[in-house]
Amino acid sequence: MQNNTTITATSVWQYFSQITNIPRPSKKEAQIRAFLLDFAKKQGLDAITDNAGNVLIRKPASADRKTTNTLILQSHMDMVCEKNNDSIHNFDTDPIQTQISGDWMQAKDTTLGADNGIGMAMQLAVLADKEMSHPNLECLFTCDEETGLYGASNLDPTMLRGETLLNLDTEEEGEFCIGCAGGMDTLITIPKIKQATPENFFFFTVAVSGLLGGHSGEDINKHRANSIKILTHYLHILQTKTDLYIAEINGGNLRNAIPREAQAILAVPYKDKELVRVEINHFIAEVENEYQATEKQFRFDLESTDIKPFVLSKELSNNLIQSLLACPHGVSEMHPENSNLVLTSTNLAAIHSLDETIFIETSQRSANEKKKKAIAETVAANFKACQAQIEKGKDYPGWEPNMQSPILKSCIDTYQKLFDKAAIVKTIHAGLECGVIAQKYPLLDMISIGPTITGAHSPSEKVQISSVEKCWQLLIQLLKTV
Repeated sequence: MQNNTTITATSVWQYFSQITNIPRPSKKEAQIRAFLLDFAKKQGLDAITDNAGNVLIRKPASADRKTTNTLILQSHMDMVCEKNNDSIHNFDTDPIQTQISGDWMQAKDTTLGADNGIGMAMQLAVLADKEMSHPNLECLFTCDEETGLYGASNLDPTMLRGETLLNLDTEEEGEFCIGCAGGMDTLITIPKIKQATPENFFFFTVAVSGLLGGHSGEDINKHRANSIKILTHYLHILQTKTDLYIAEINGGNLRNAIPREAQAILAVPYKDKELVRVEINHFIAEVENEYQATEKQFRFDLESTDIKPFVLSKELSNNLIQSLLACPHGVSEMHPENSNLVLTSTNLAAIHSLDETIFIETSQRSANEKKKKAIAETVAANFKACQAQIEKGKDYPGWEPNMQSPILKSCIDTYQKLFDKAAIVKTIHAGLECGVIAQKYPLLDMISIGPTITGAHSPSEKVQISSVEKCWQLLIQLLKTV
């Protein structure tokens, strides 16, 4: 990790560097879990795991703190594994290649994993420090957060002893999160009905790439394009002008990321071969005009390809296009009491052409449970014409804000004294483990803080170095006083 910027939170970055060398995709946290347990052993600290695979490391209060109170620091082990289409990176085996430009660190062609690796690094730096003043500490490292908060959902309800929890997964320095939206997944499985390819048909691939993507909660209101929706709009145009068949369609990777890329293998009569190219030129101009402020790197490519022996039936091809076209994506409703806060949204996240089925992943978020379920039902209804099987995936609760929280007051006062400015207190349109943990430990006083991270859940993810330093200073001071 090369550096051309002075970093004073040295131990944090040292541990983050170690973390980036350890593969840790969601549901594949064995290596990072072993690293944490080995770290605790080397530091002479007690560590336990529960049946879900969460890790808890305990550290007694420093000698200057005569207290029985316990503070919990919490982050998650796993990272979102997204890469550019031309990257050969293997998230199961390869270390993340970090690079620094000015005040920012990011990865080469992949997600960085600062979400939530920086939080983990801060916990490890605290646990390893022999001079720092602090109360009794419990450092909780949860697993499988990114695919639906599964680690927190299955946390052993007897594992924690602390009274106050400091979550380290907020992504804007100087902002304290005290509430979040709940979420759920709606998964659609469509049986493939295939037919032999008609005679005298031209086969070609179309591919959407270069989109920003981003977090399906925090970035859903930022007018970022959805690659699956863009691809579907083009298919709809062709559908109205020629005899179109779909052979394959794929796009997106993760249910909590706005899809950046999508591809389809299509067939039209040879007589309409030139129509395909003419329509693409018009279509590209329209998309570029619509997203000129946000999608600077948008690409839409066409190439001829070999004839496929089978395509989706005409009826299924038509119904799939119409269902994807009608499927809602983006903000459904803003909060009635806060025009800057999204209340309800949905993300058309991924589509996969499998051997016998087409699998579609979507996710819904809302601070209102009724509205969350209503938008999920709307999504599901759009695929009835495709004879789809609907499965309700992970469903997790929101986190109700507590403006009278003692840890909130401590954070506000400490931040003001350290940096001579007021912090921002907010709720977010994204899932945080605090809501799930609160179900198991309803008396916990909680808040979430963190450094500035942009582009989370996409290869453009980067963390601001100076914000890590400020967050580290804040954490050190809170440990002295909480």
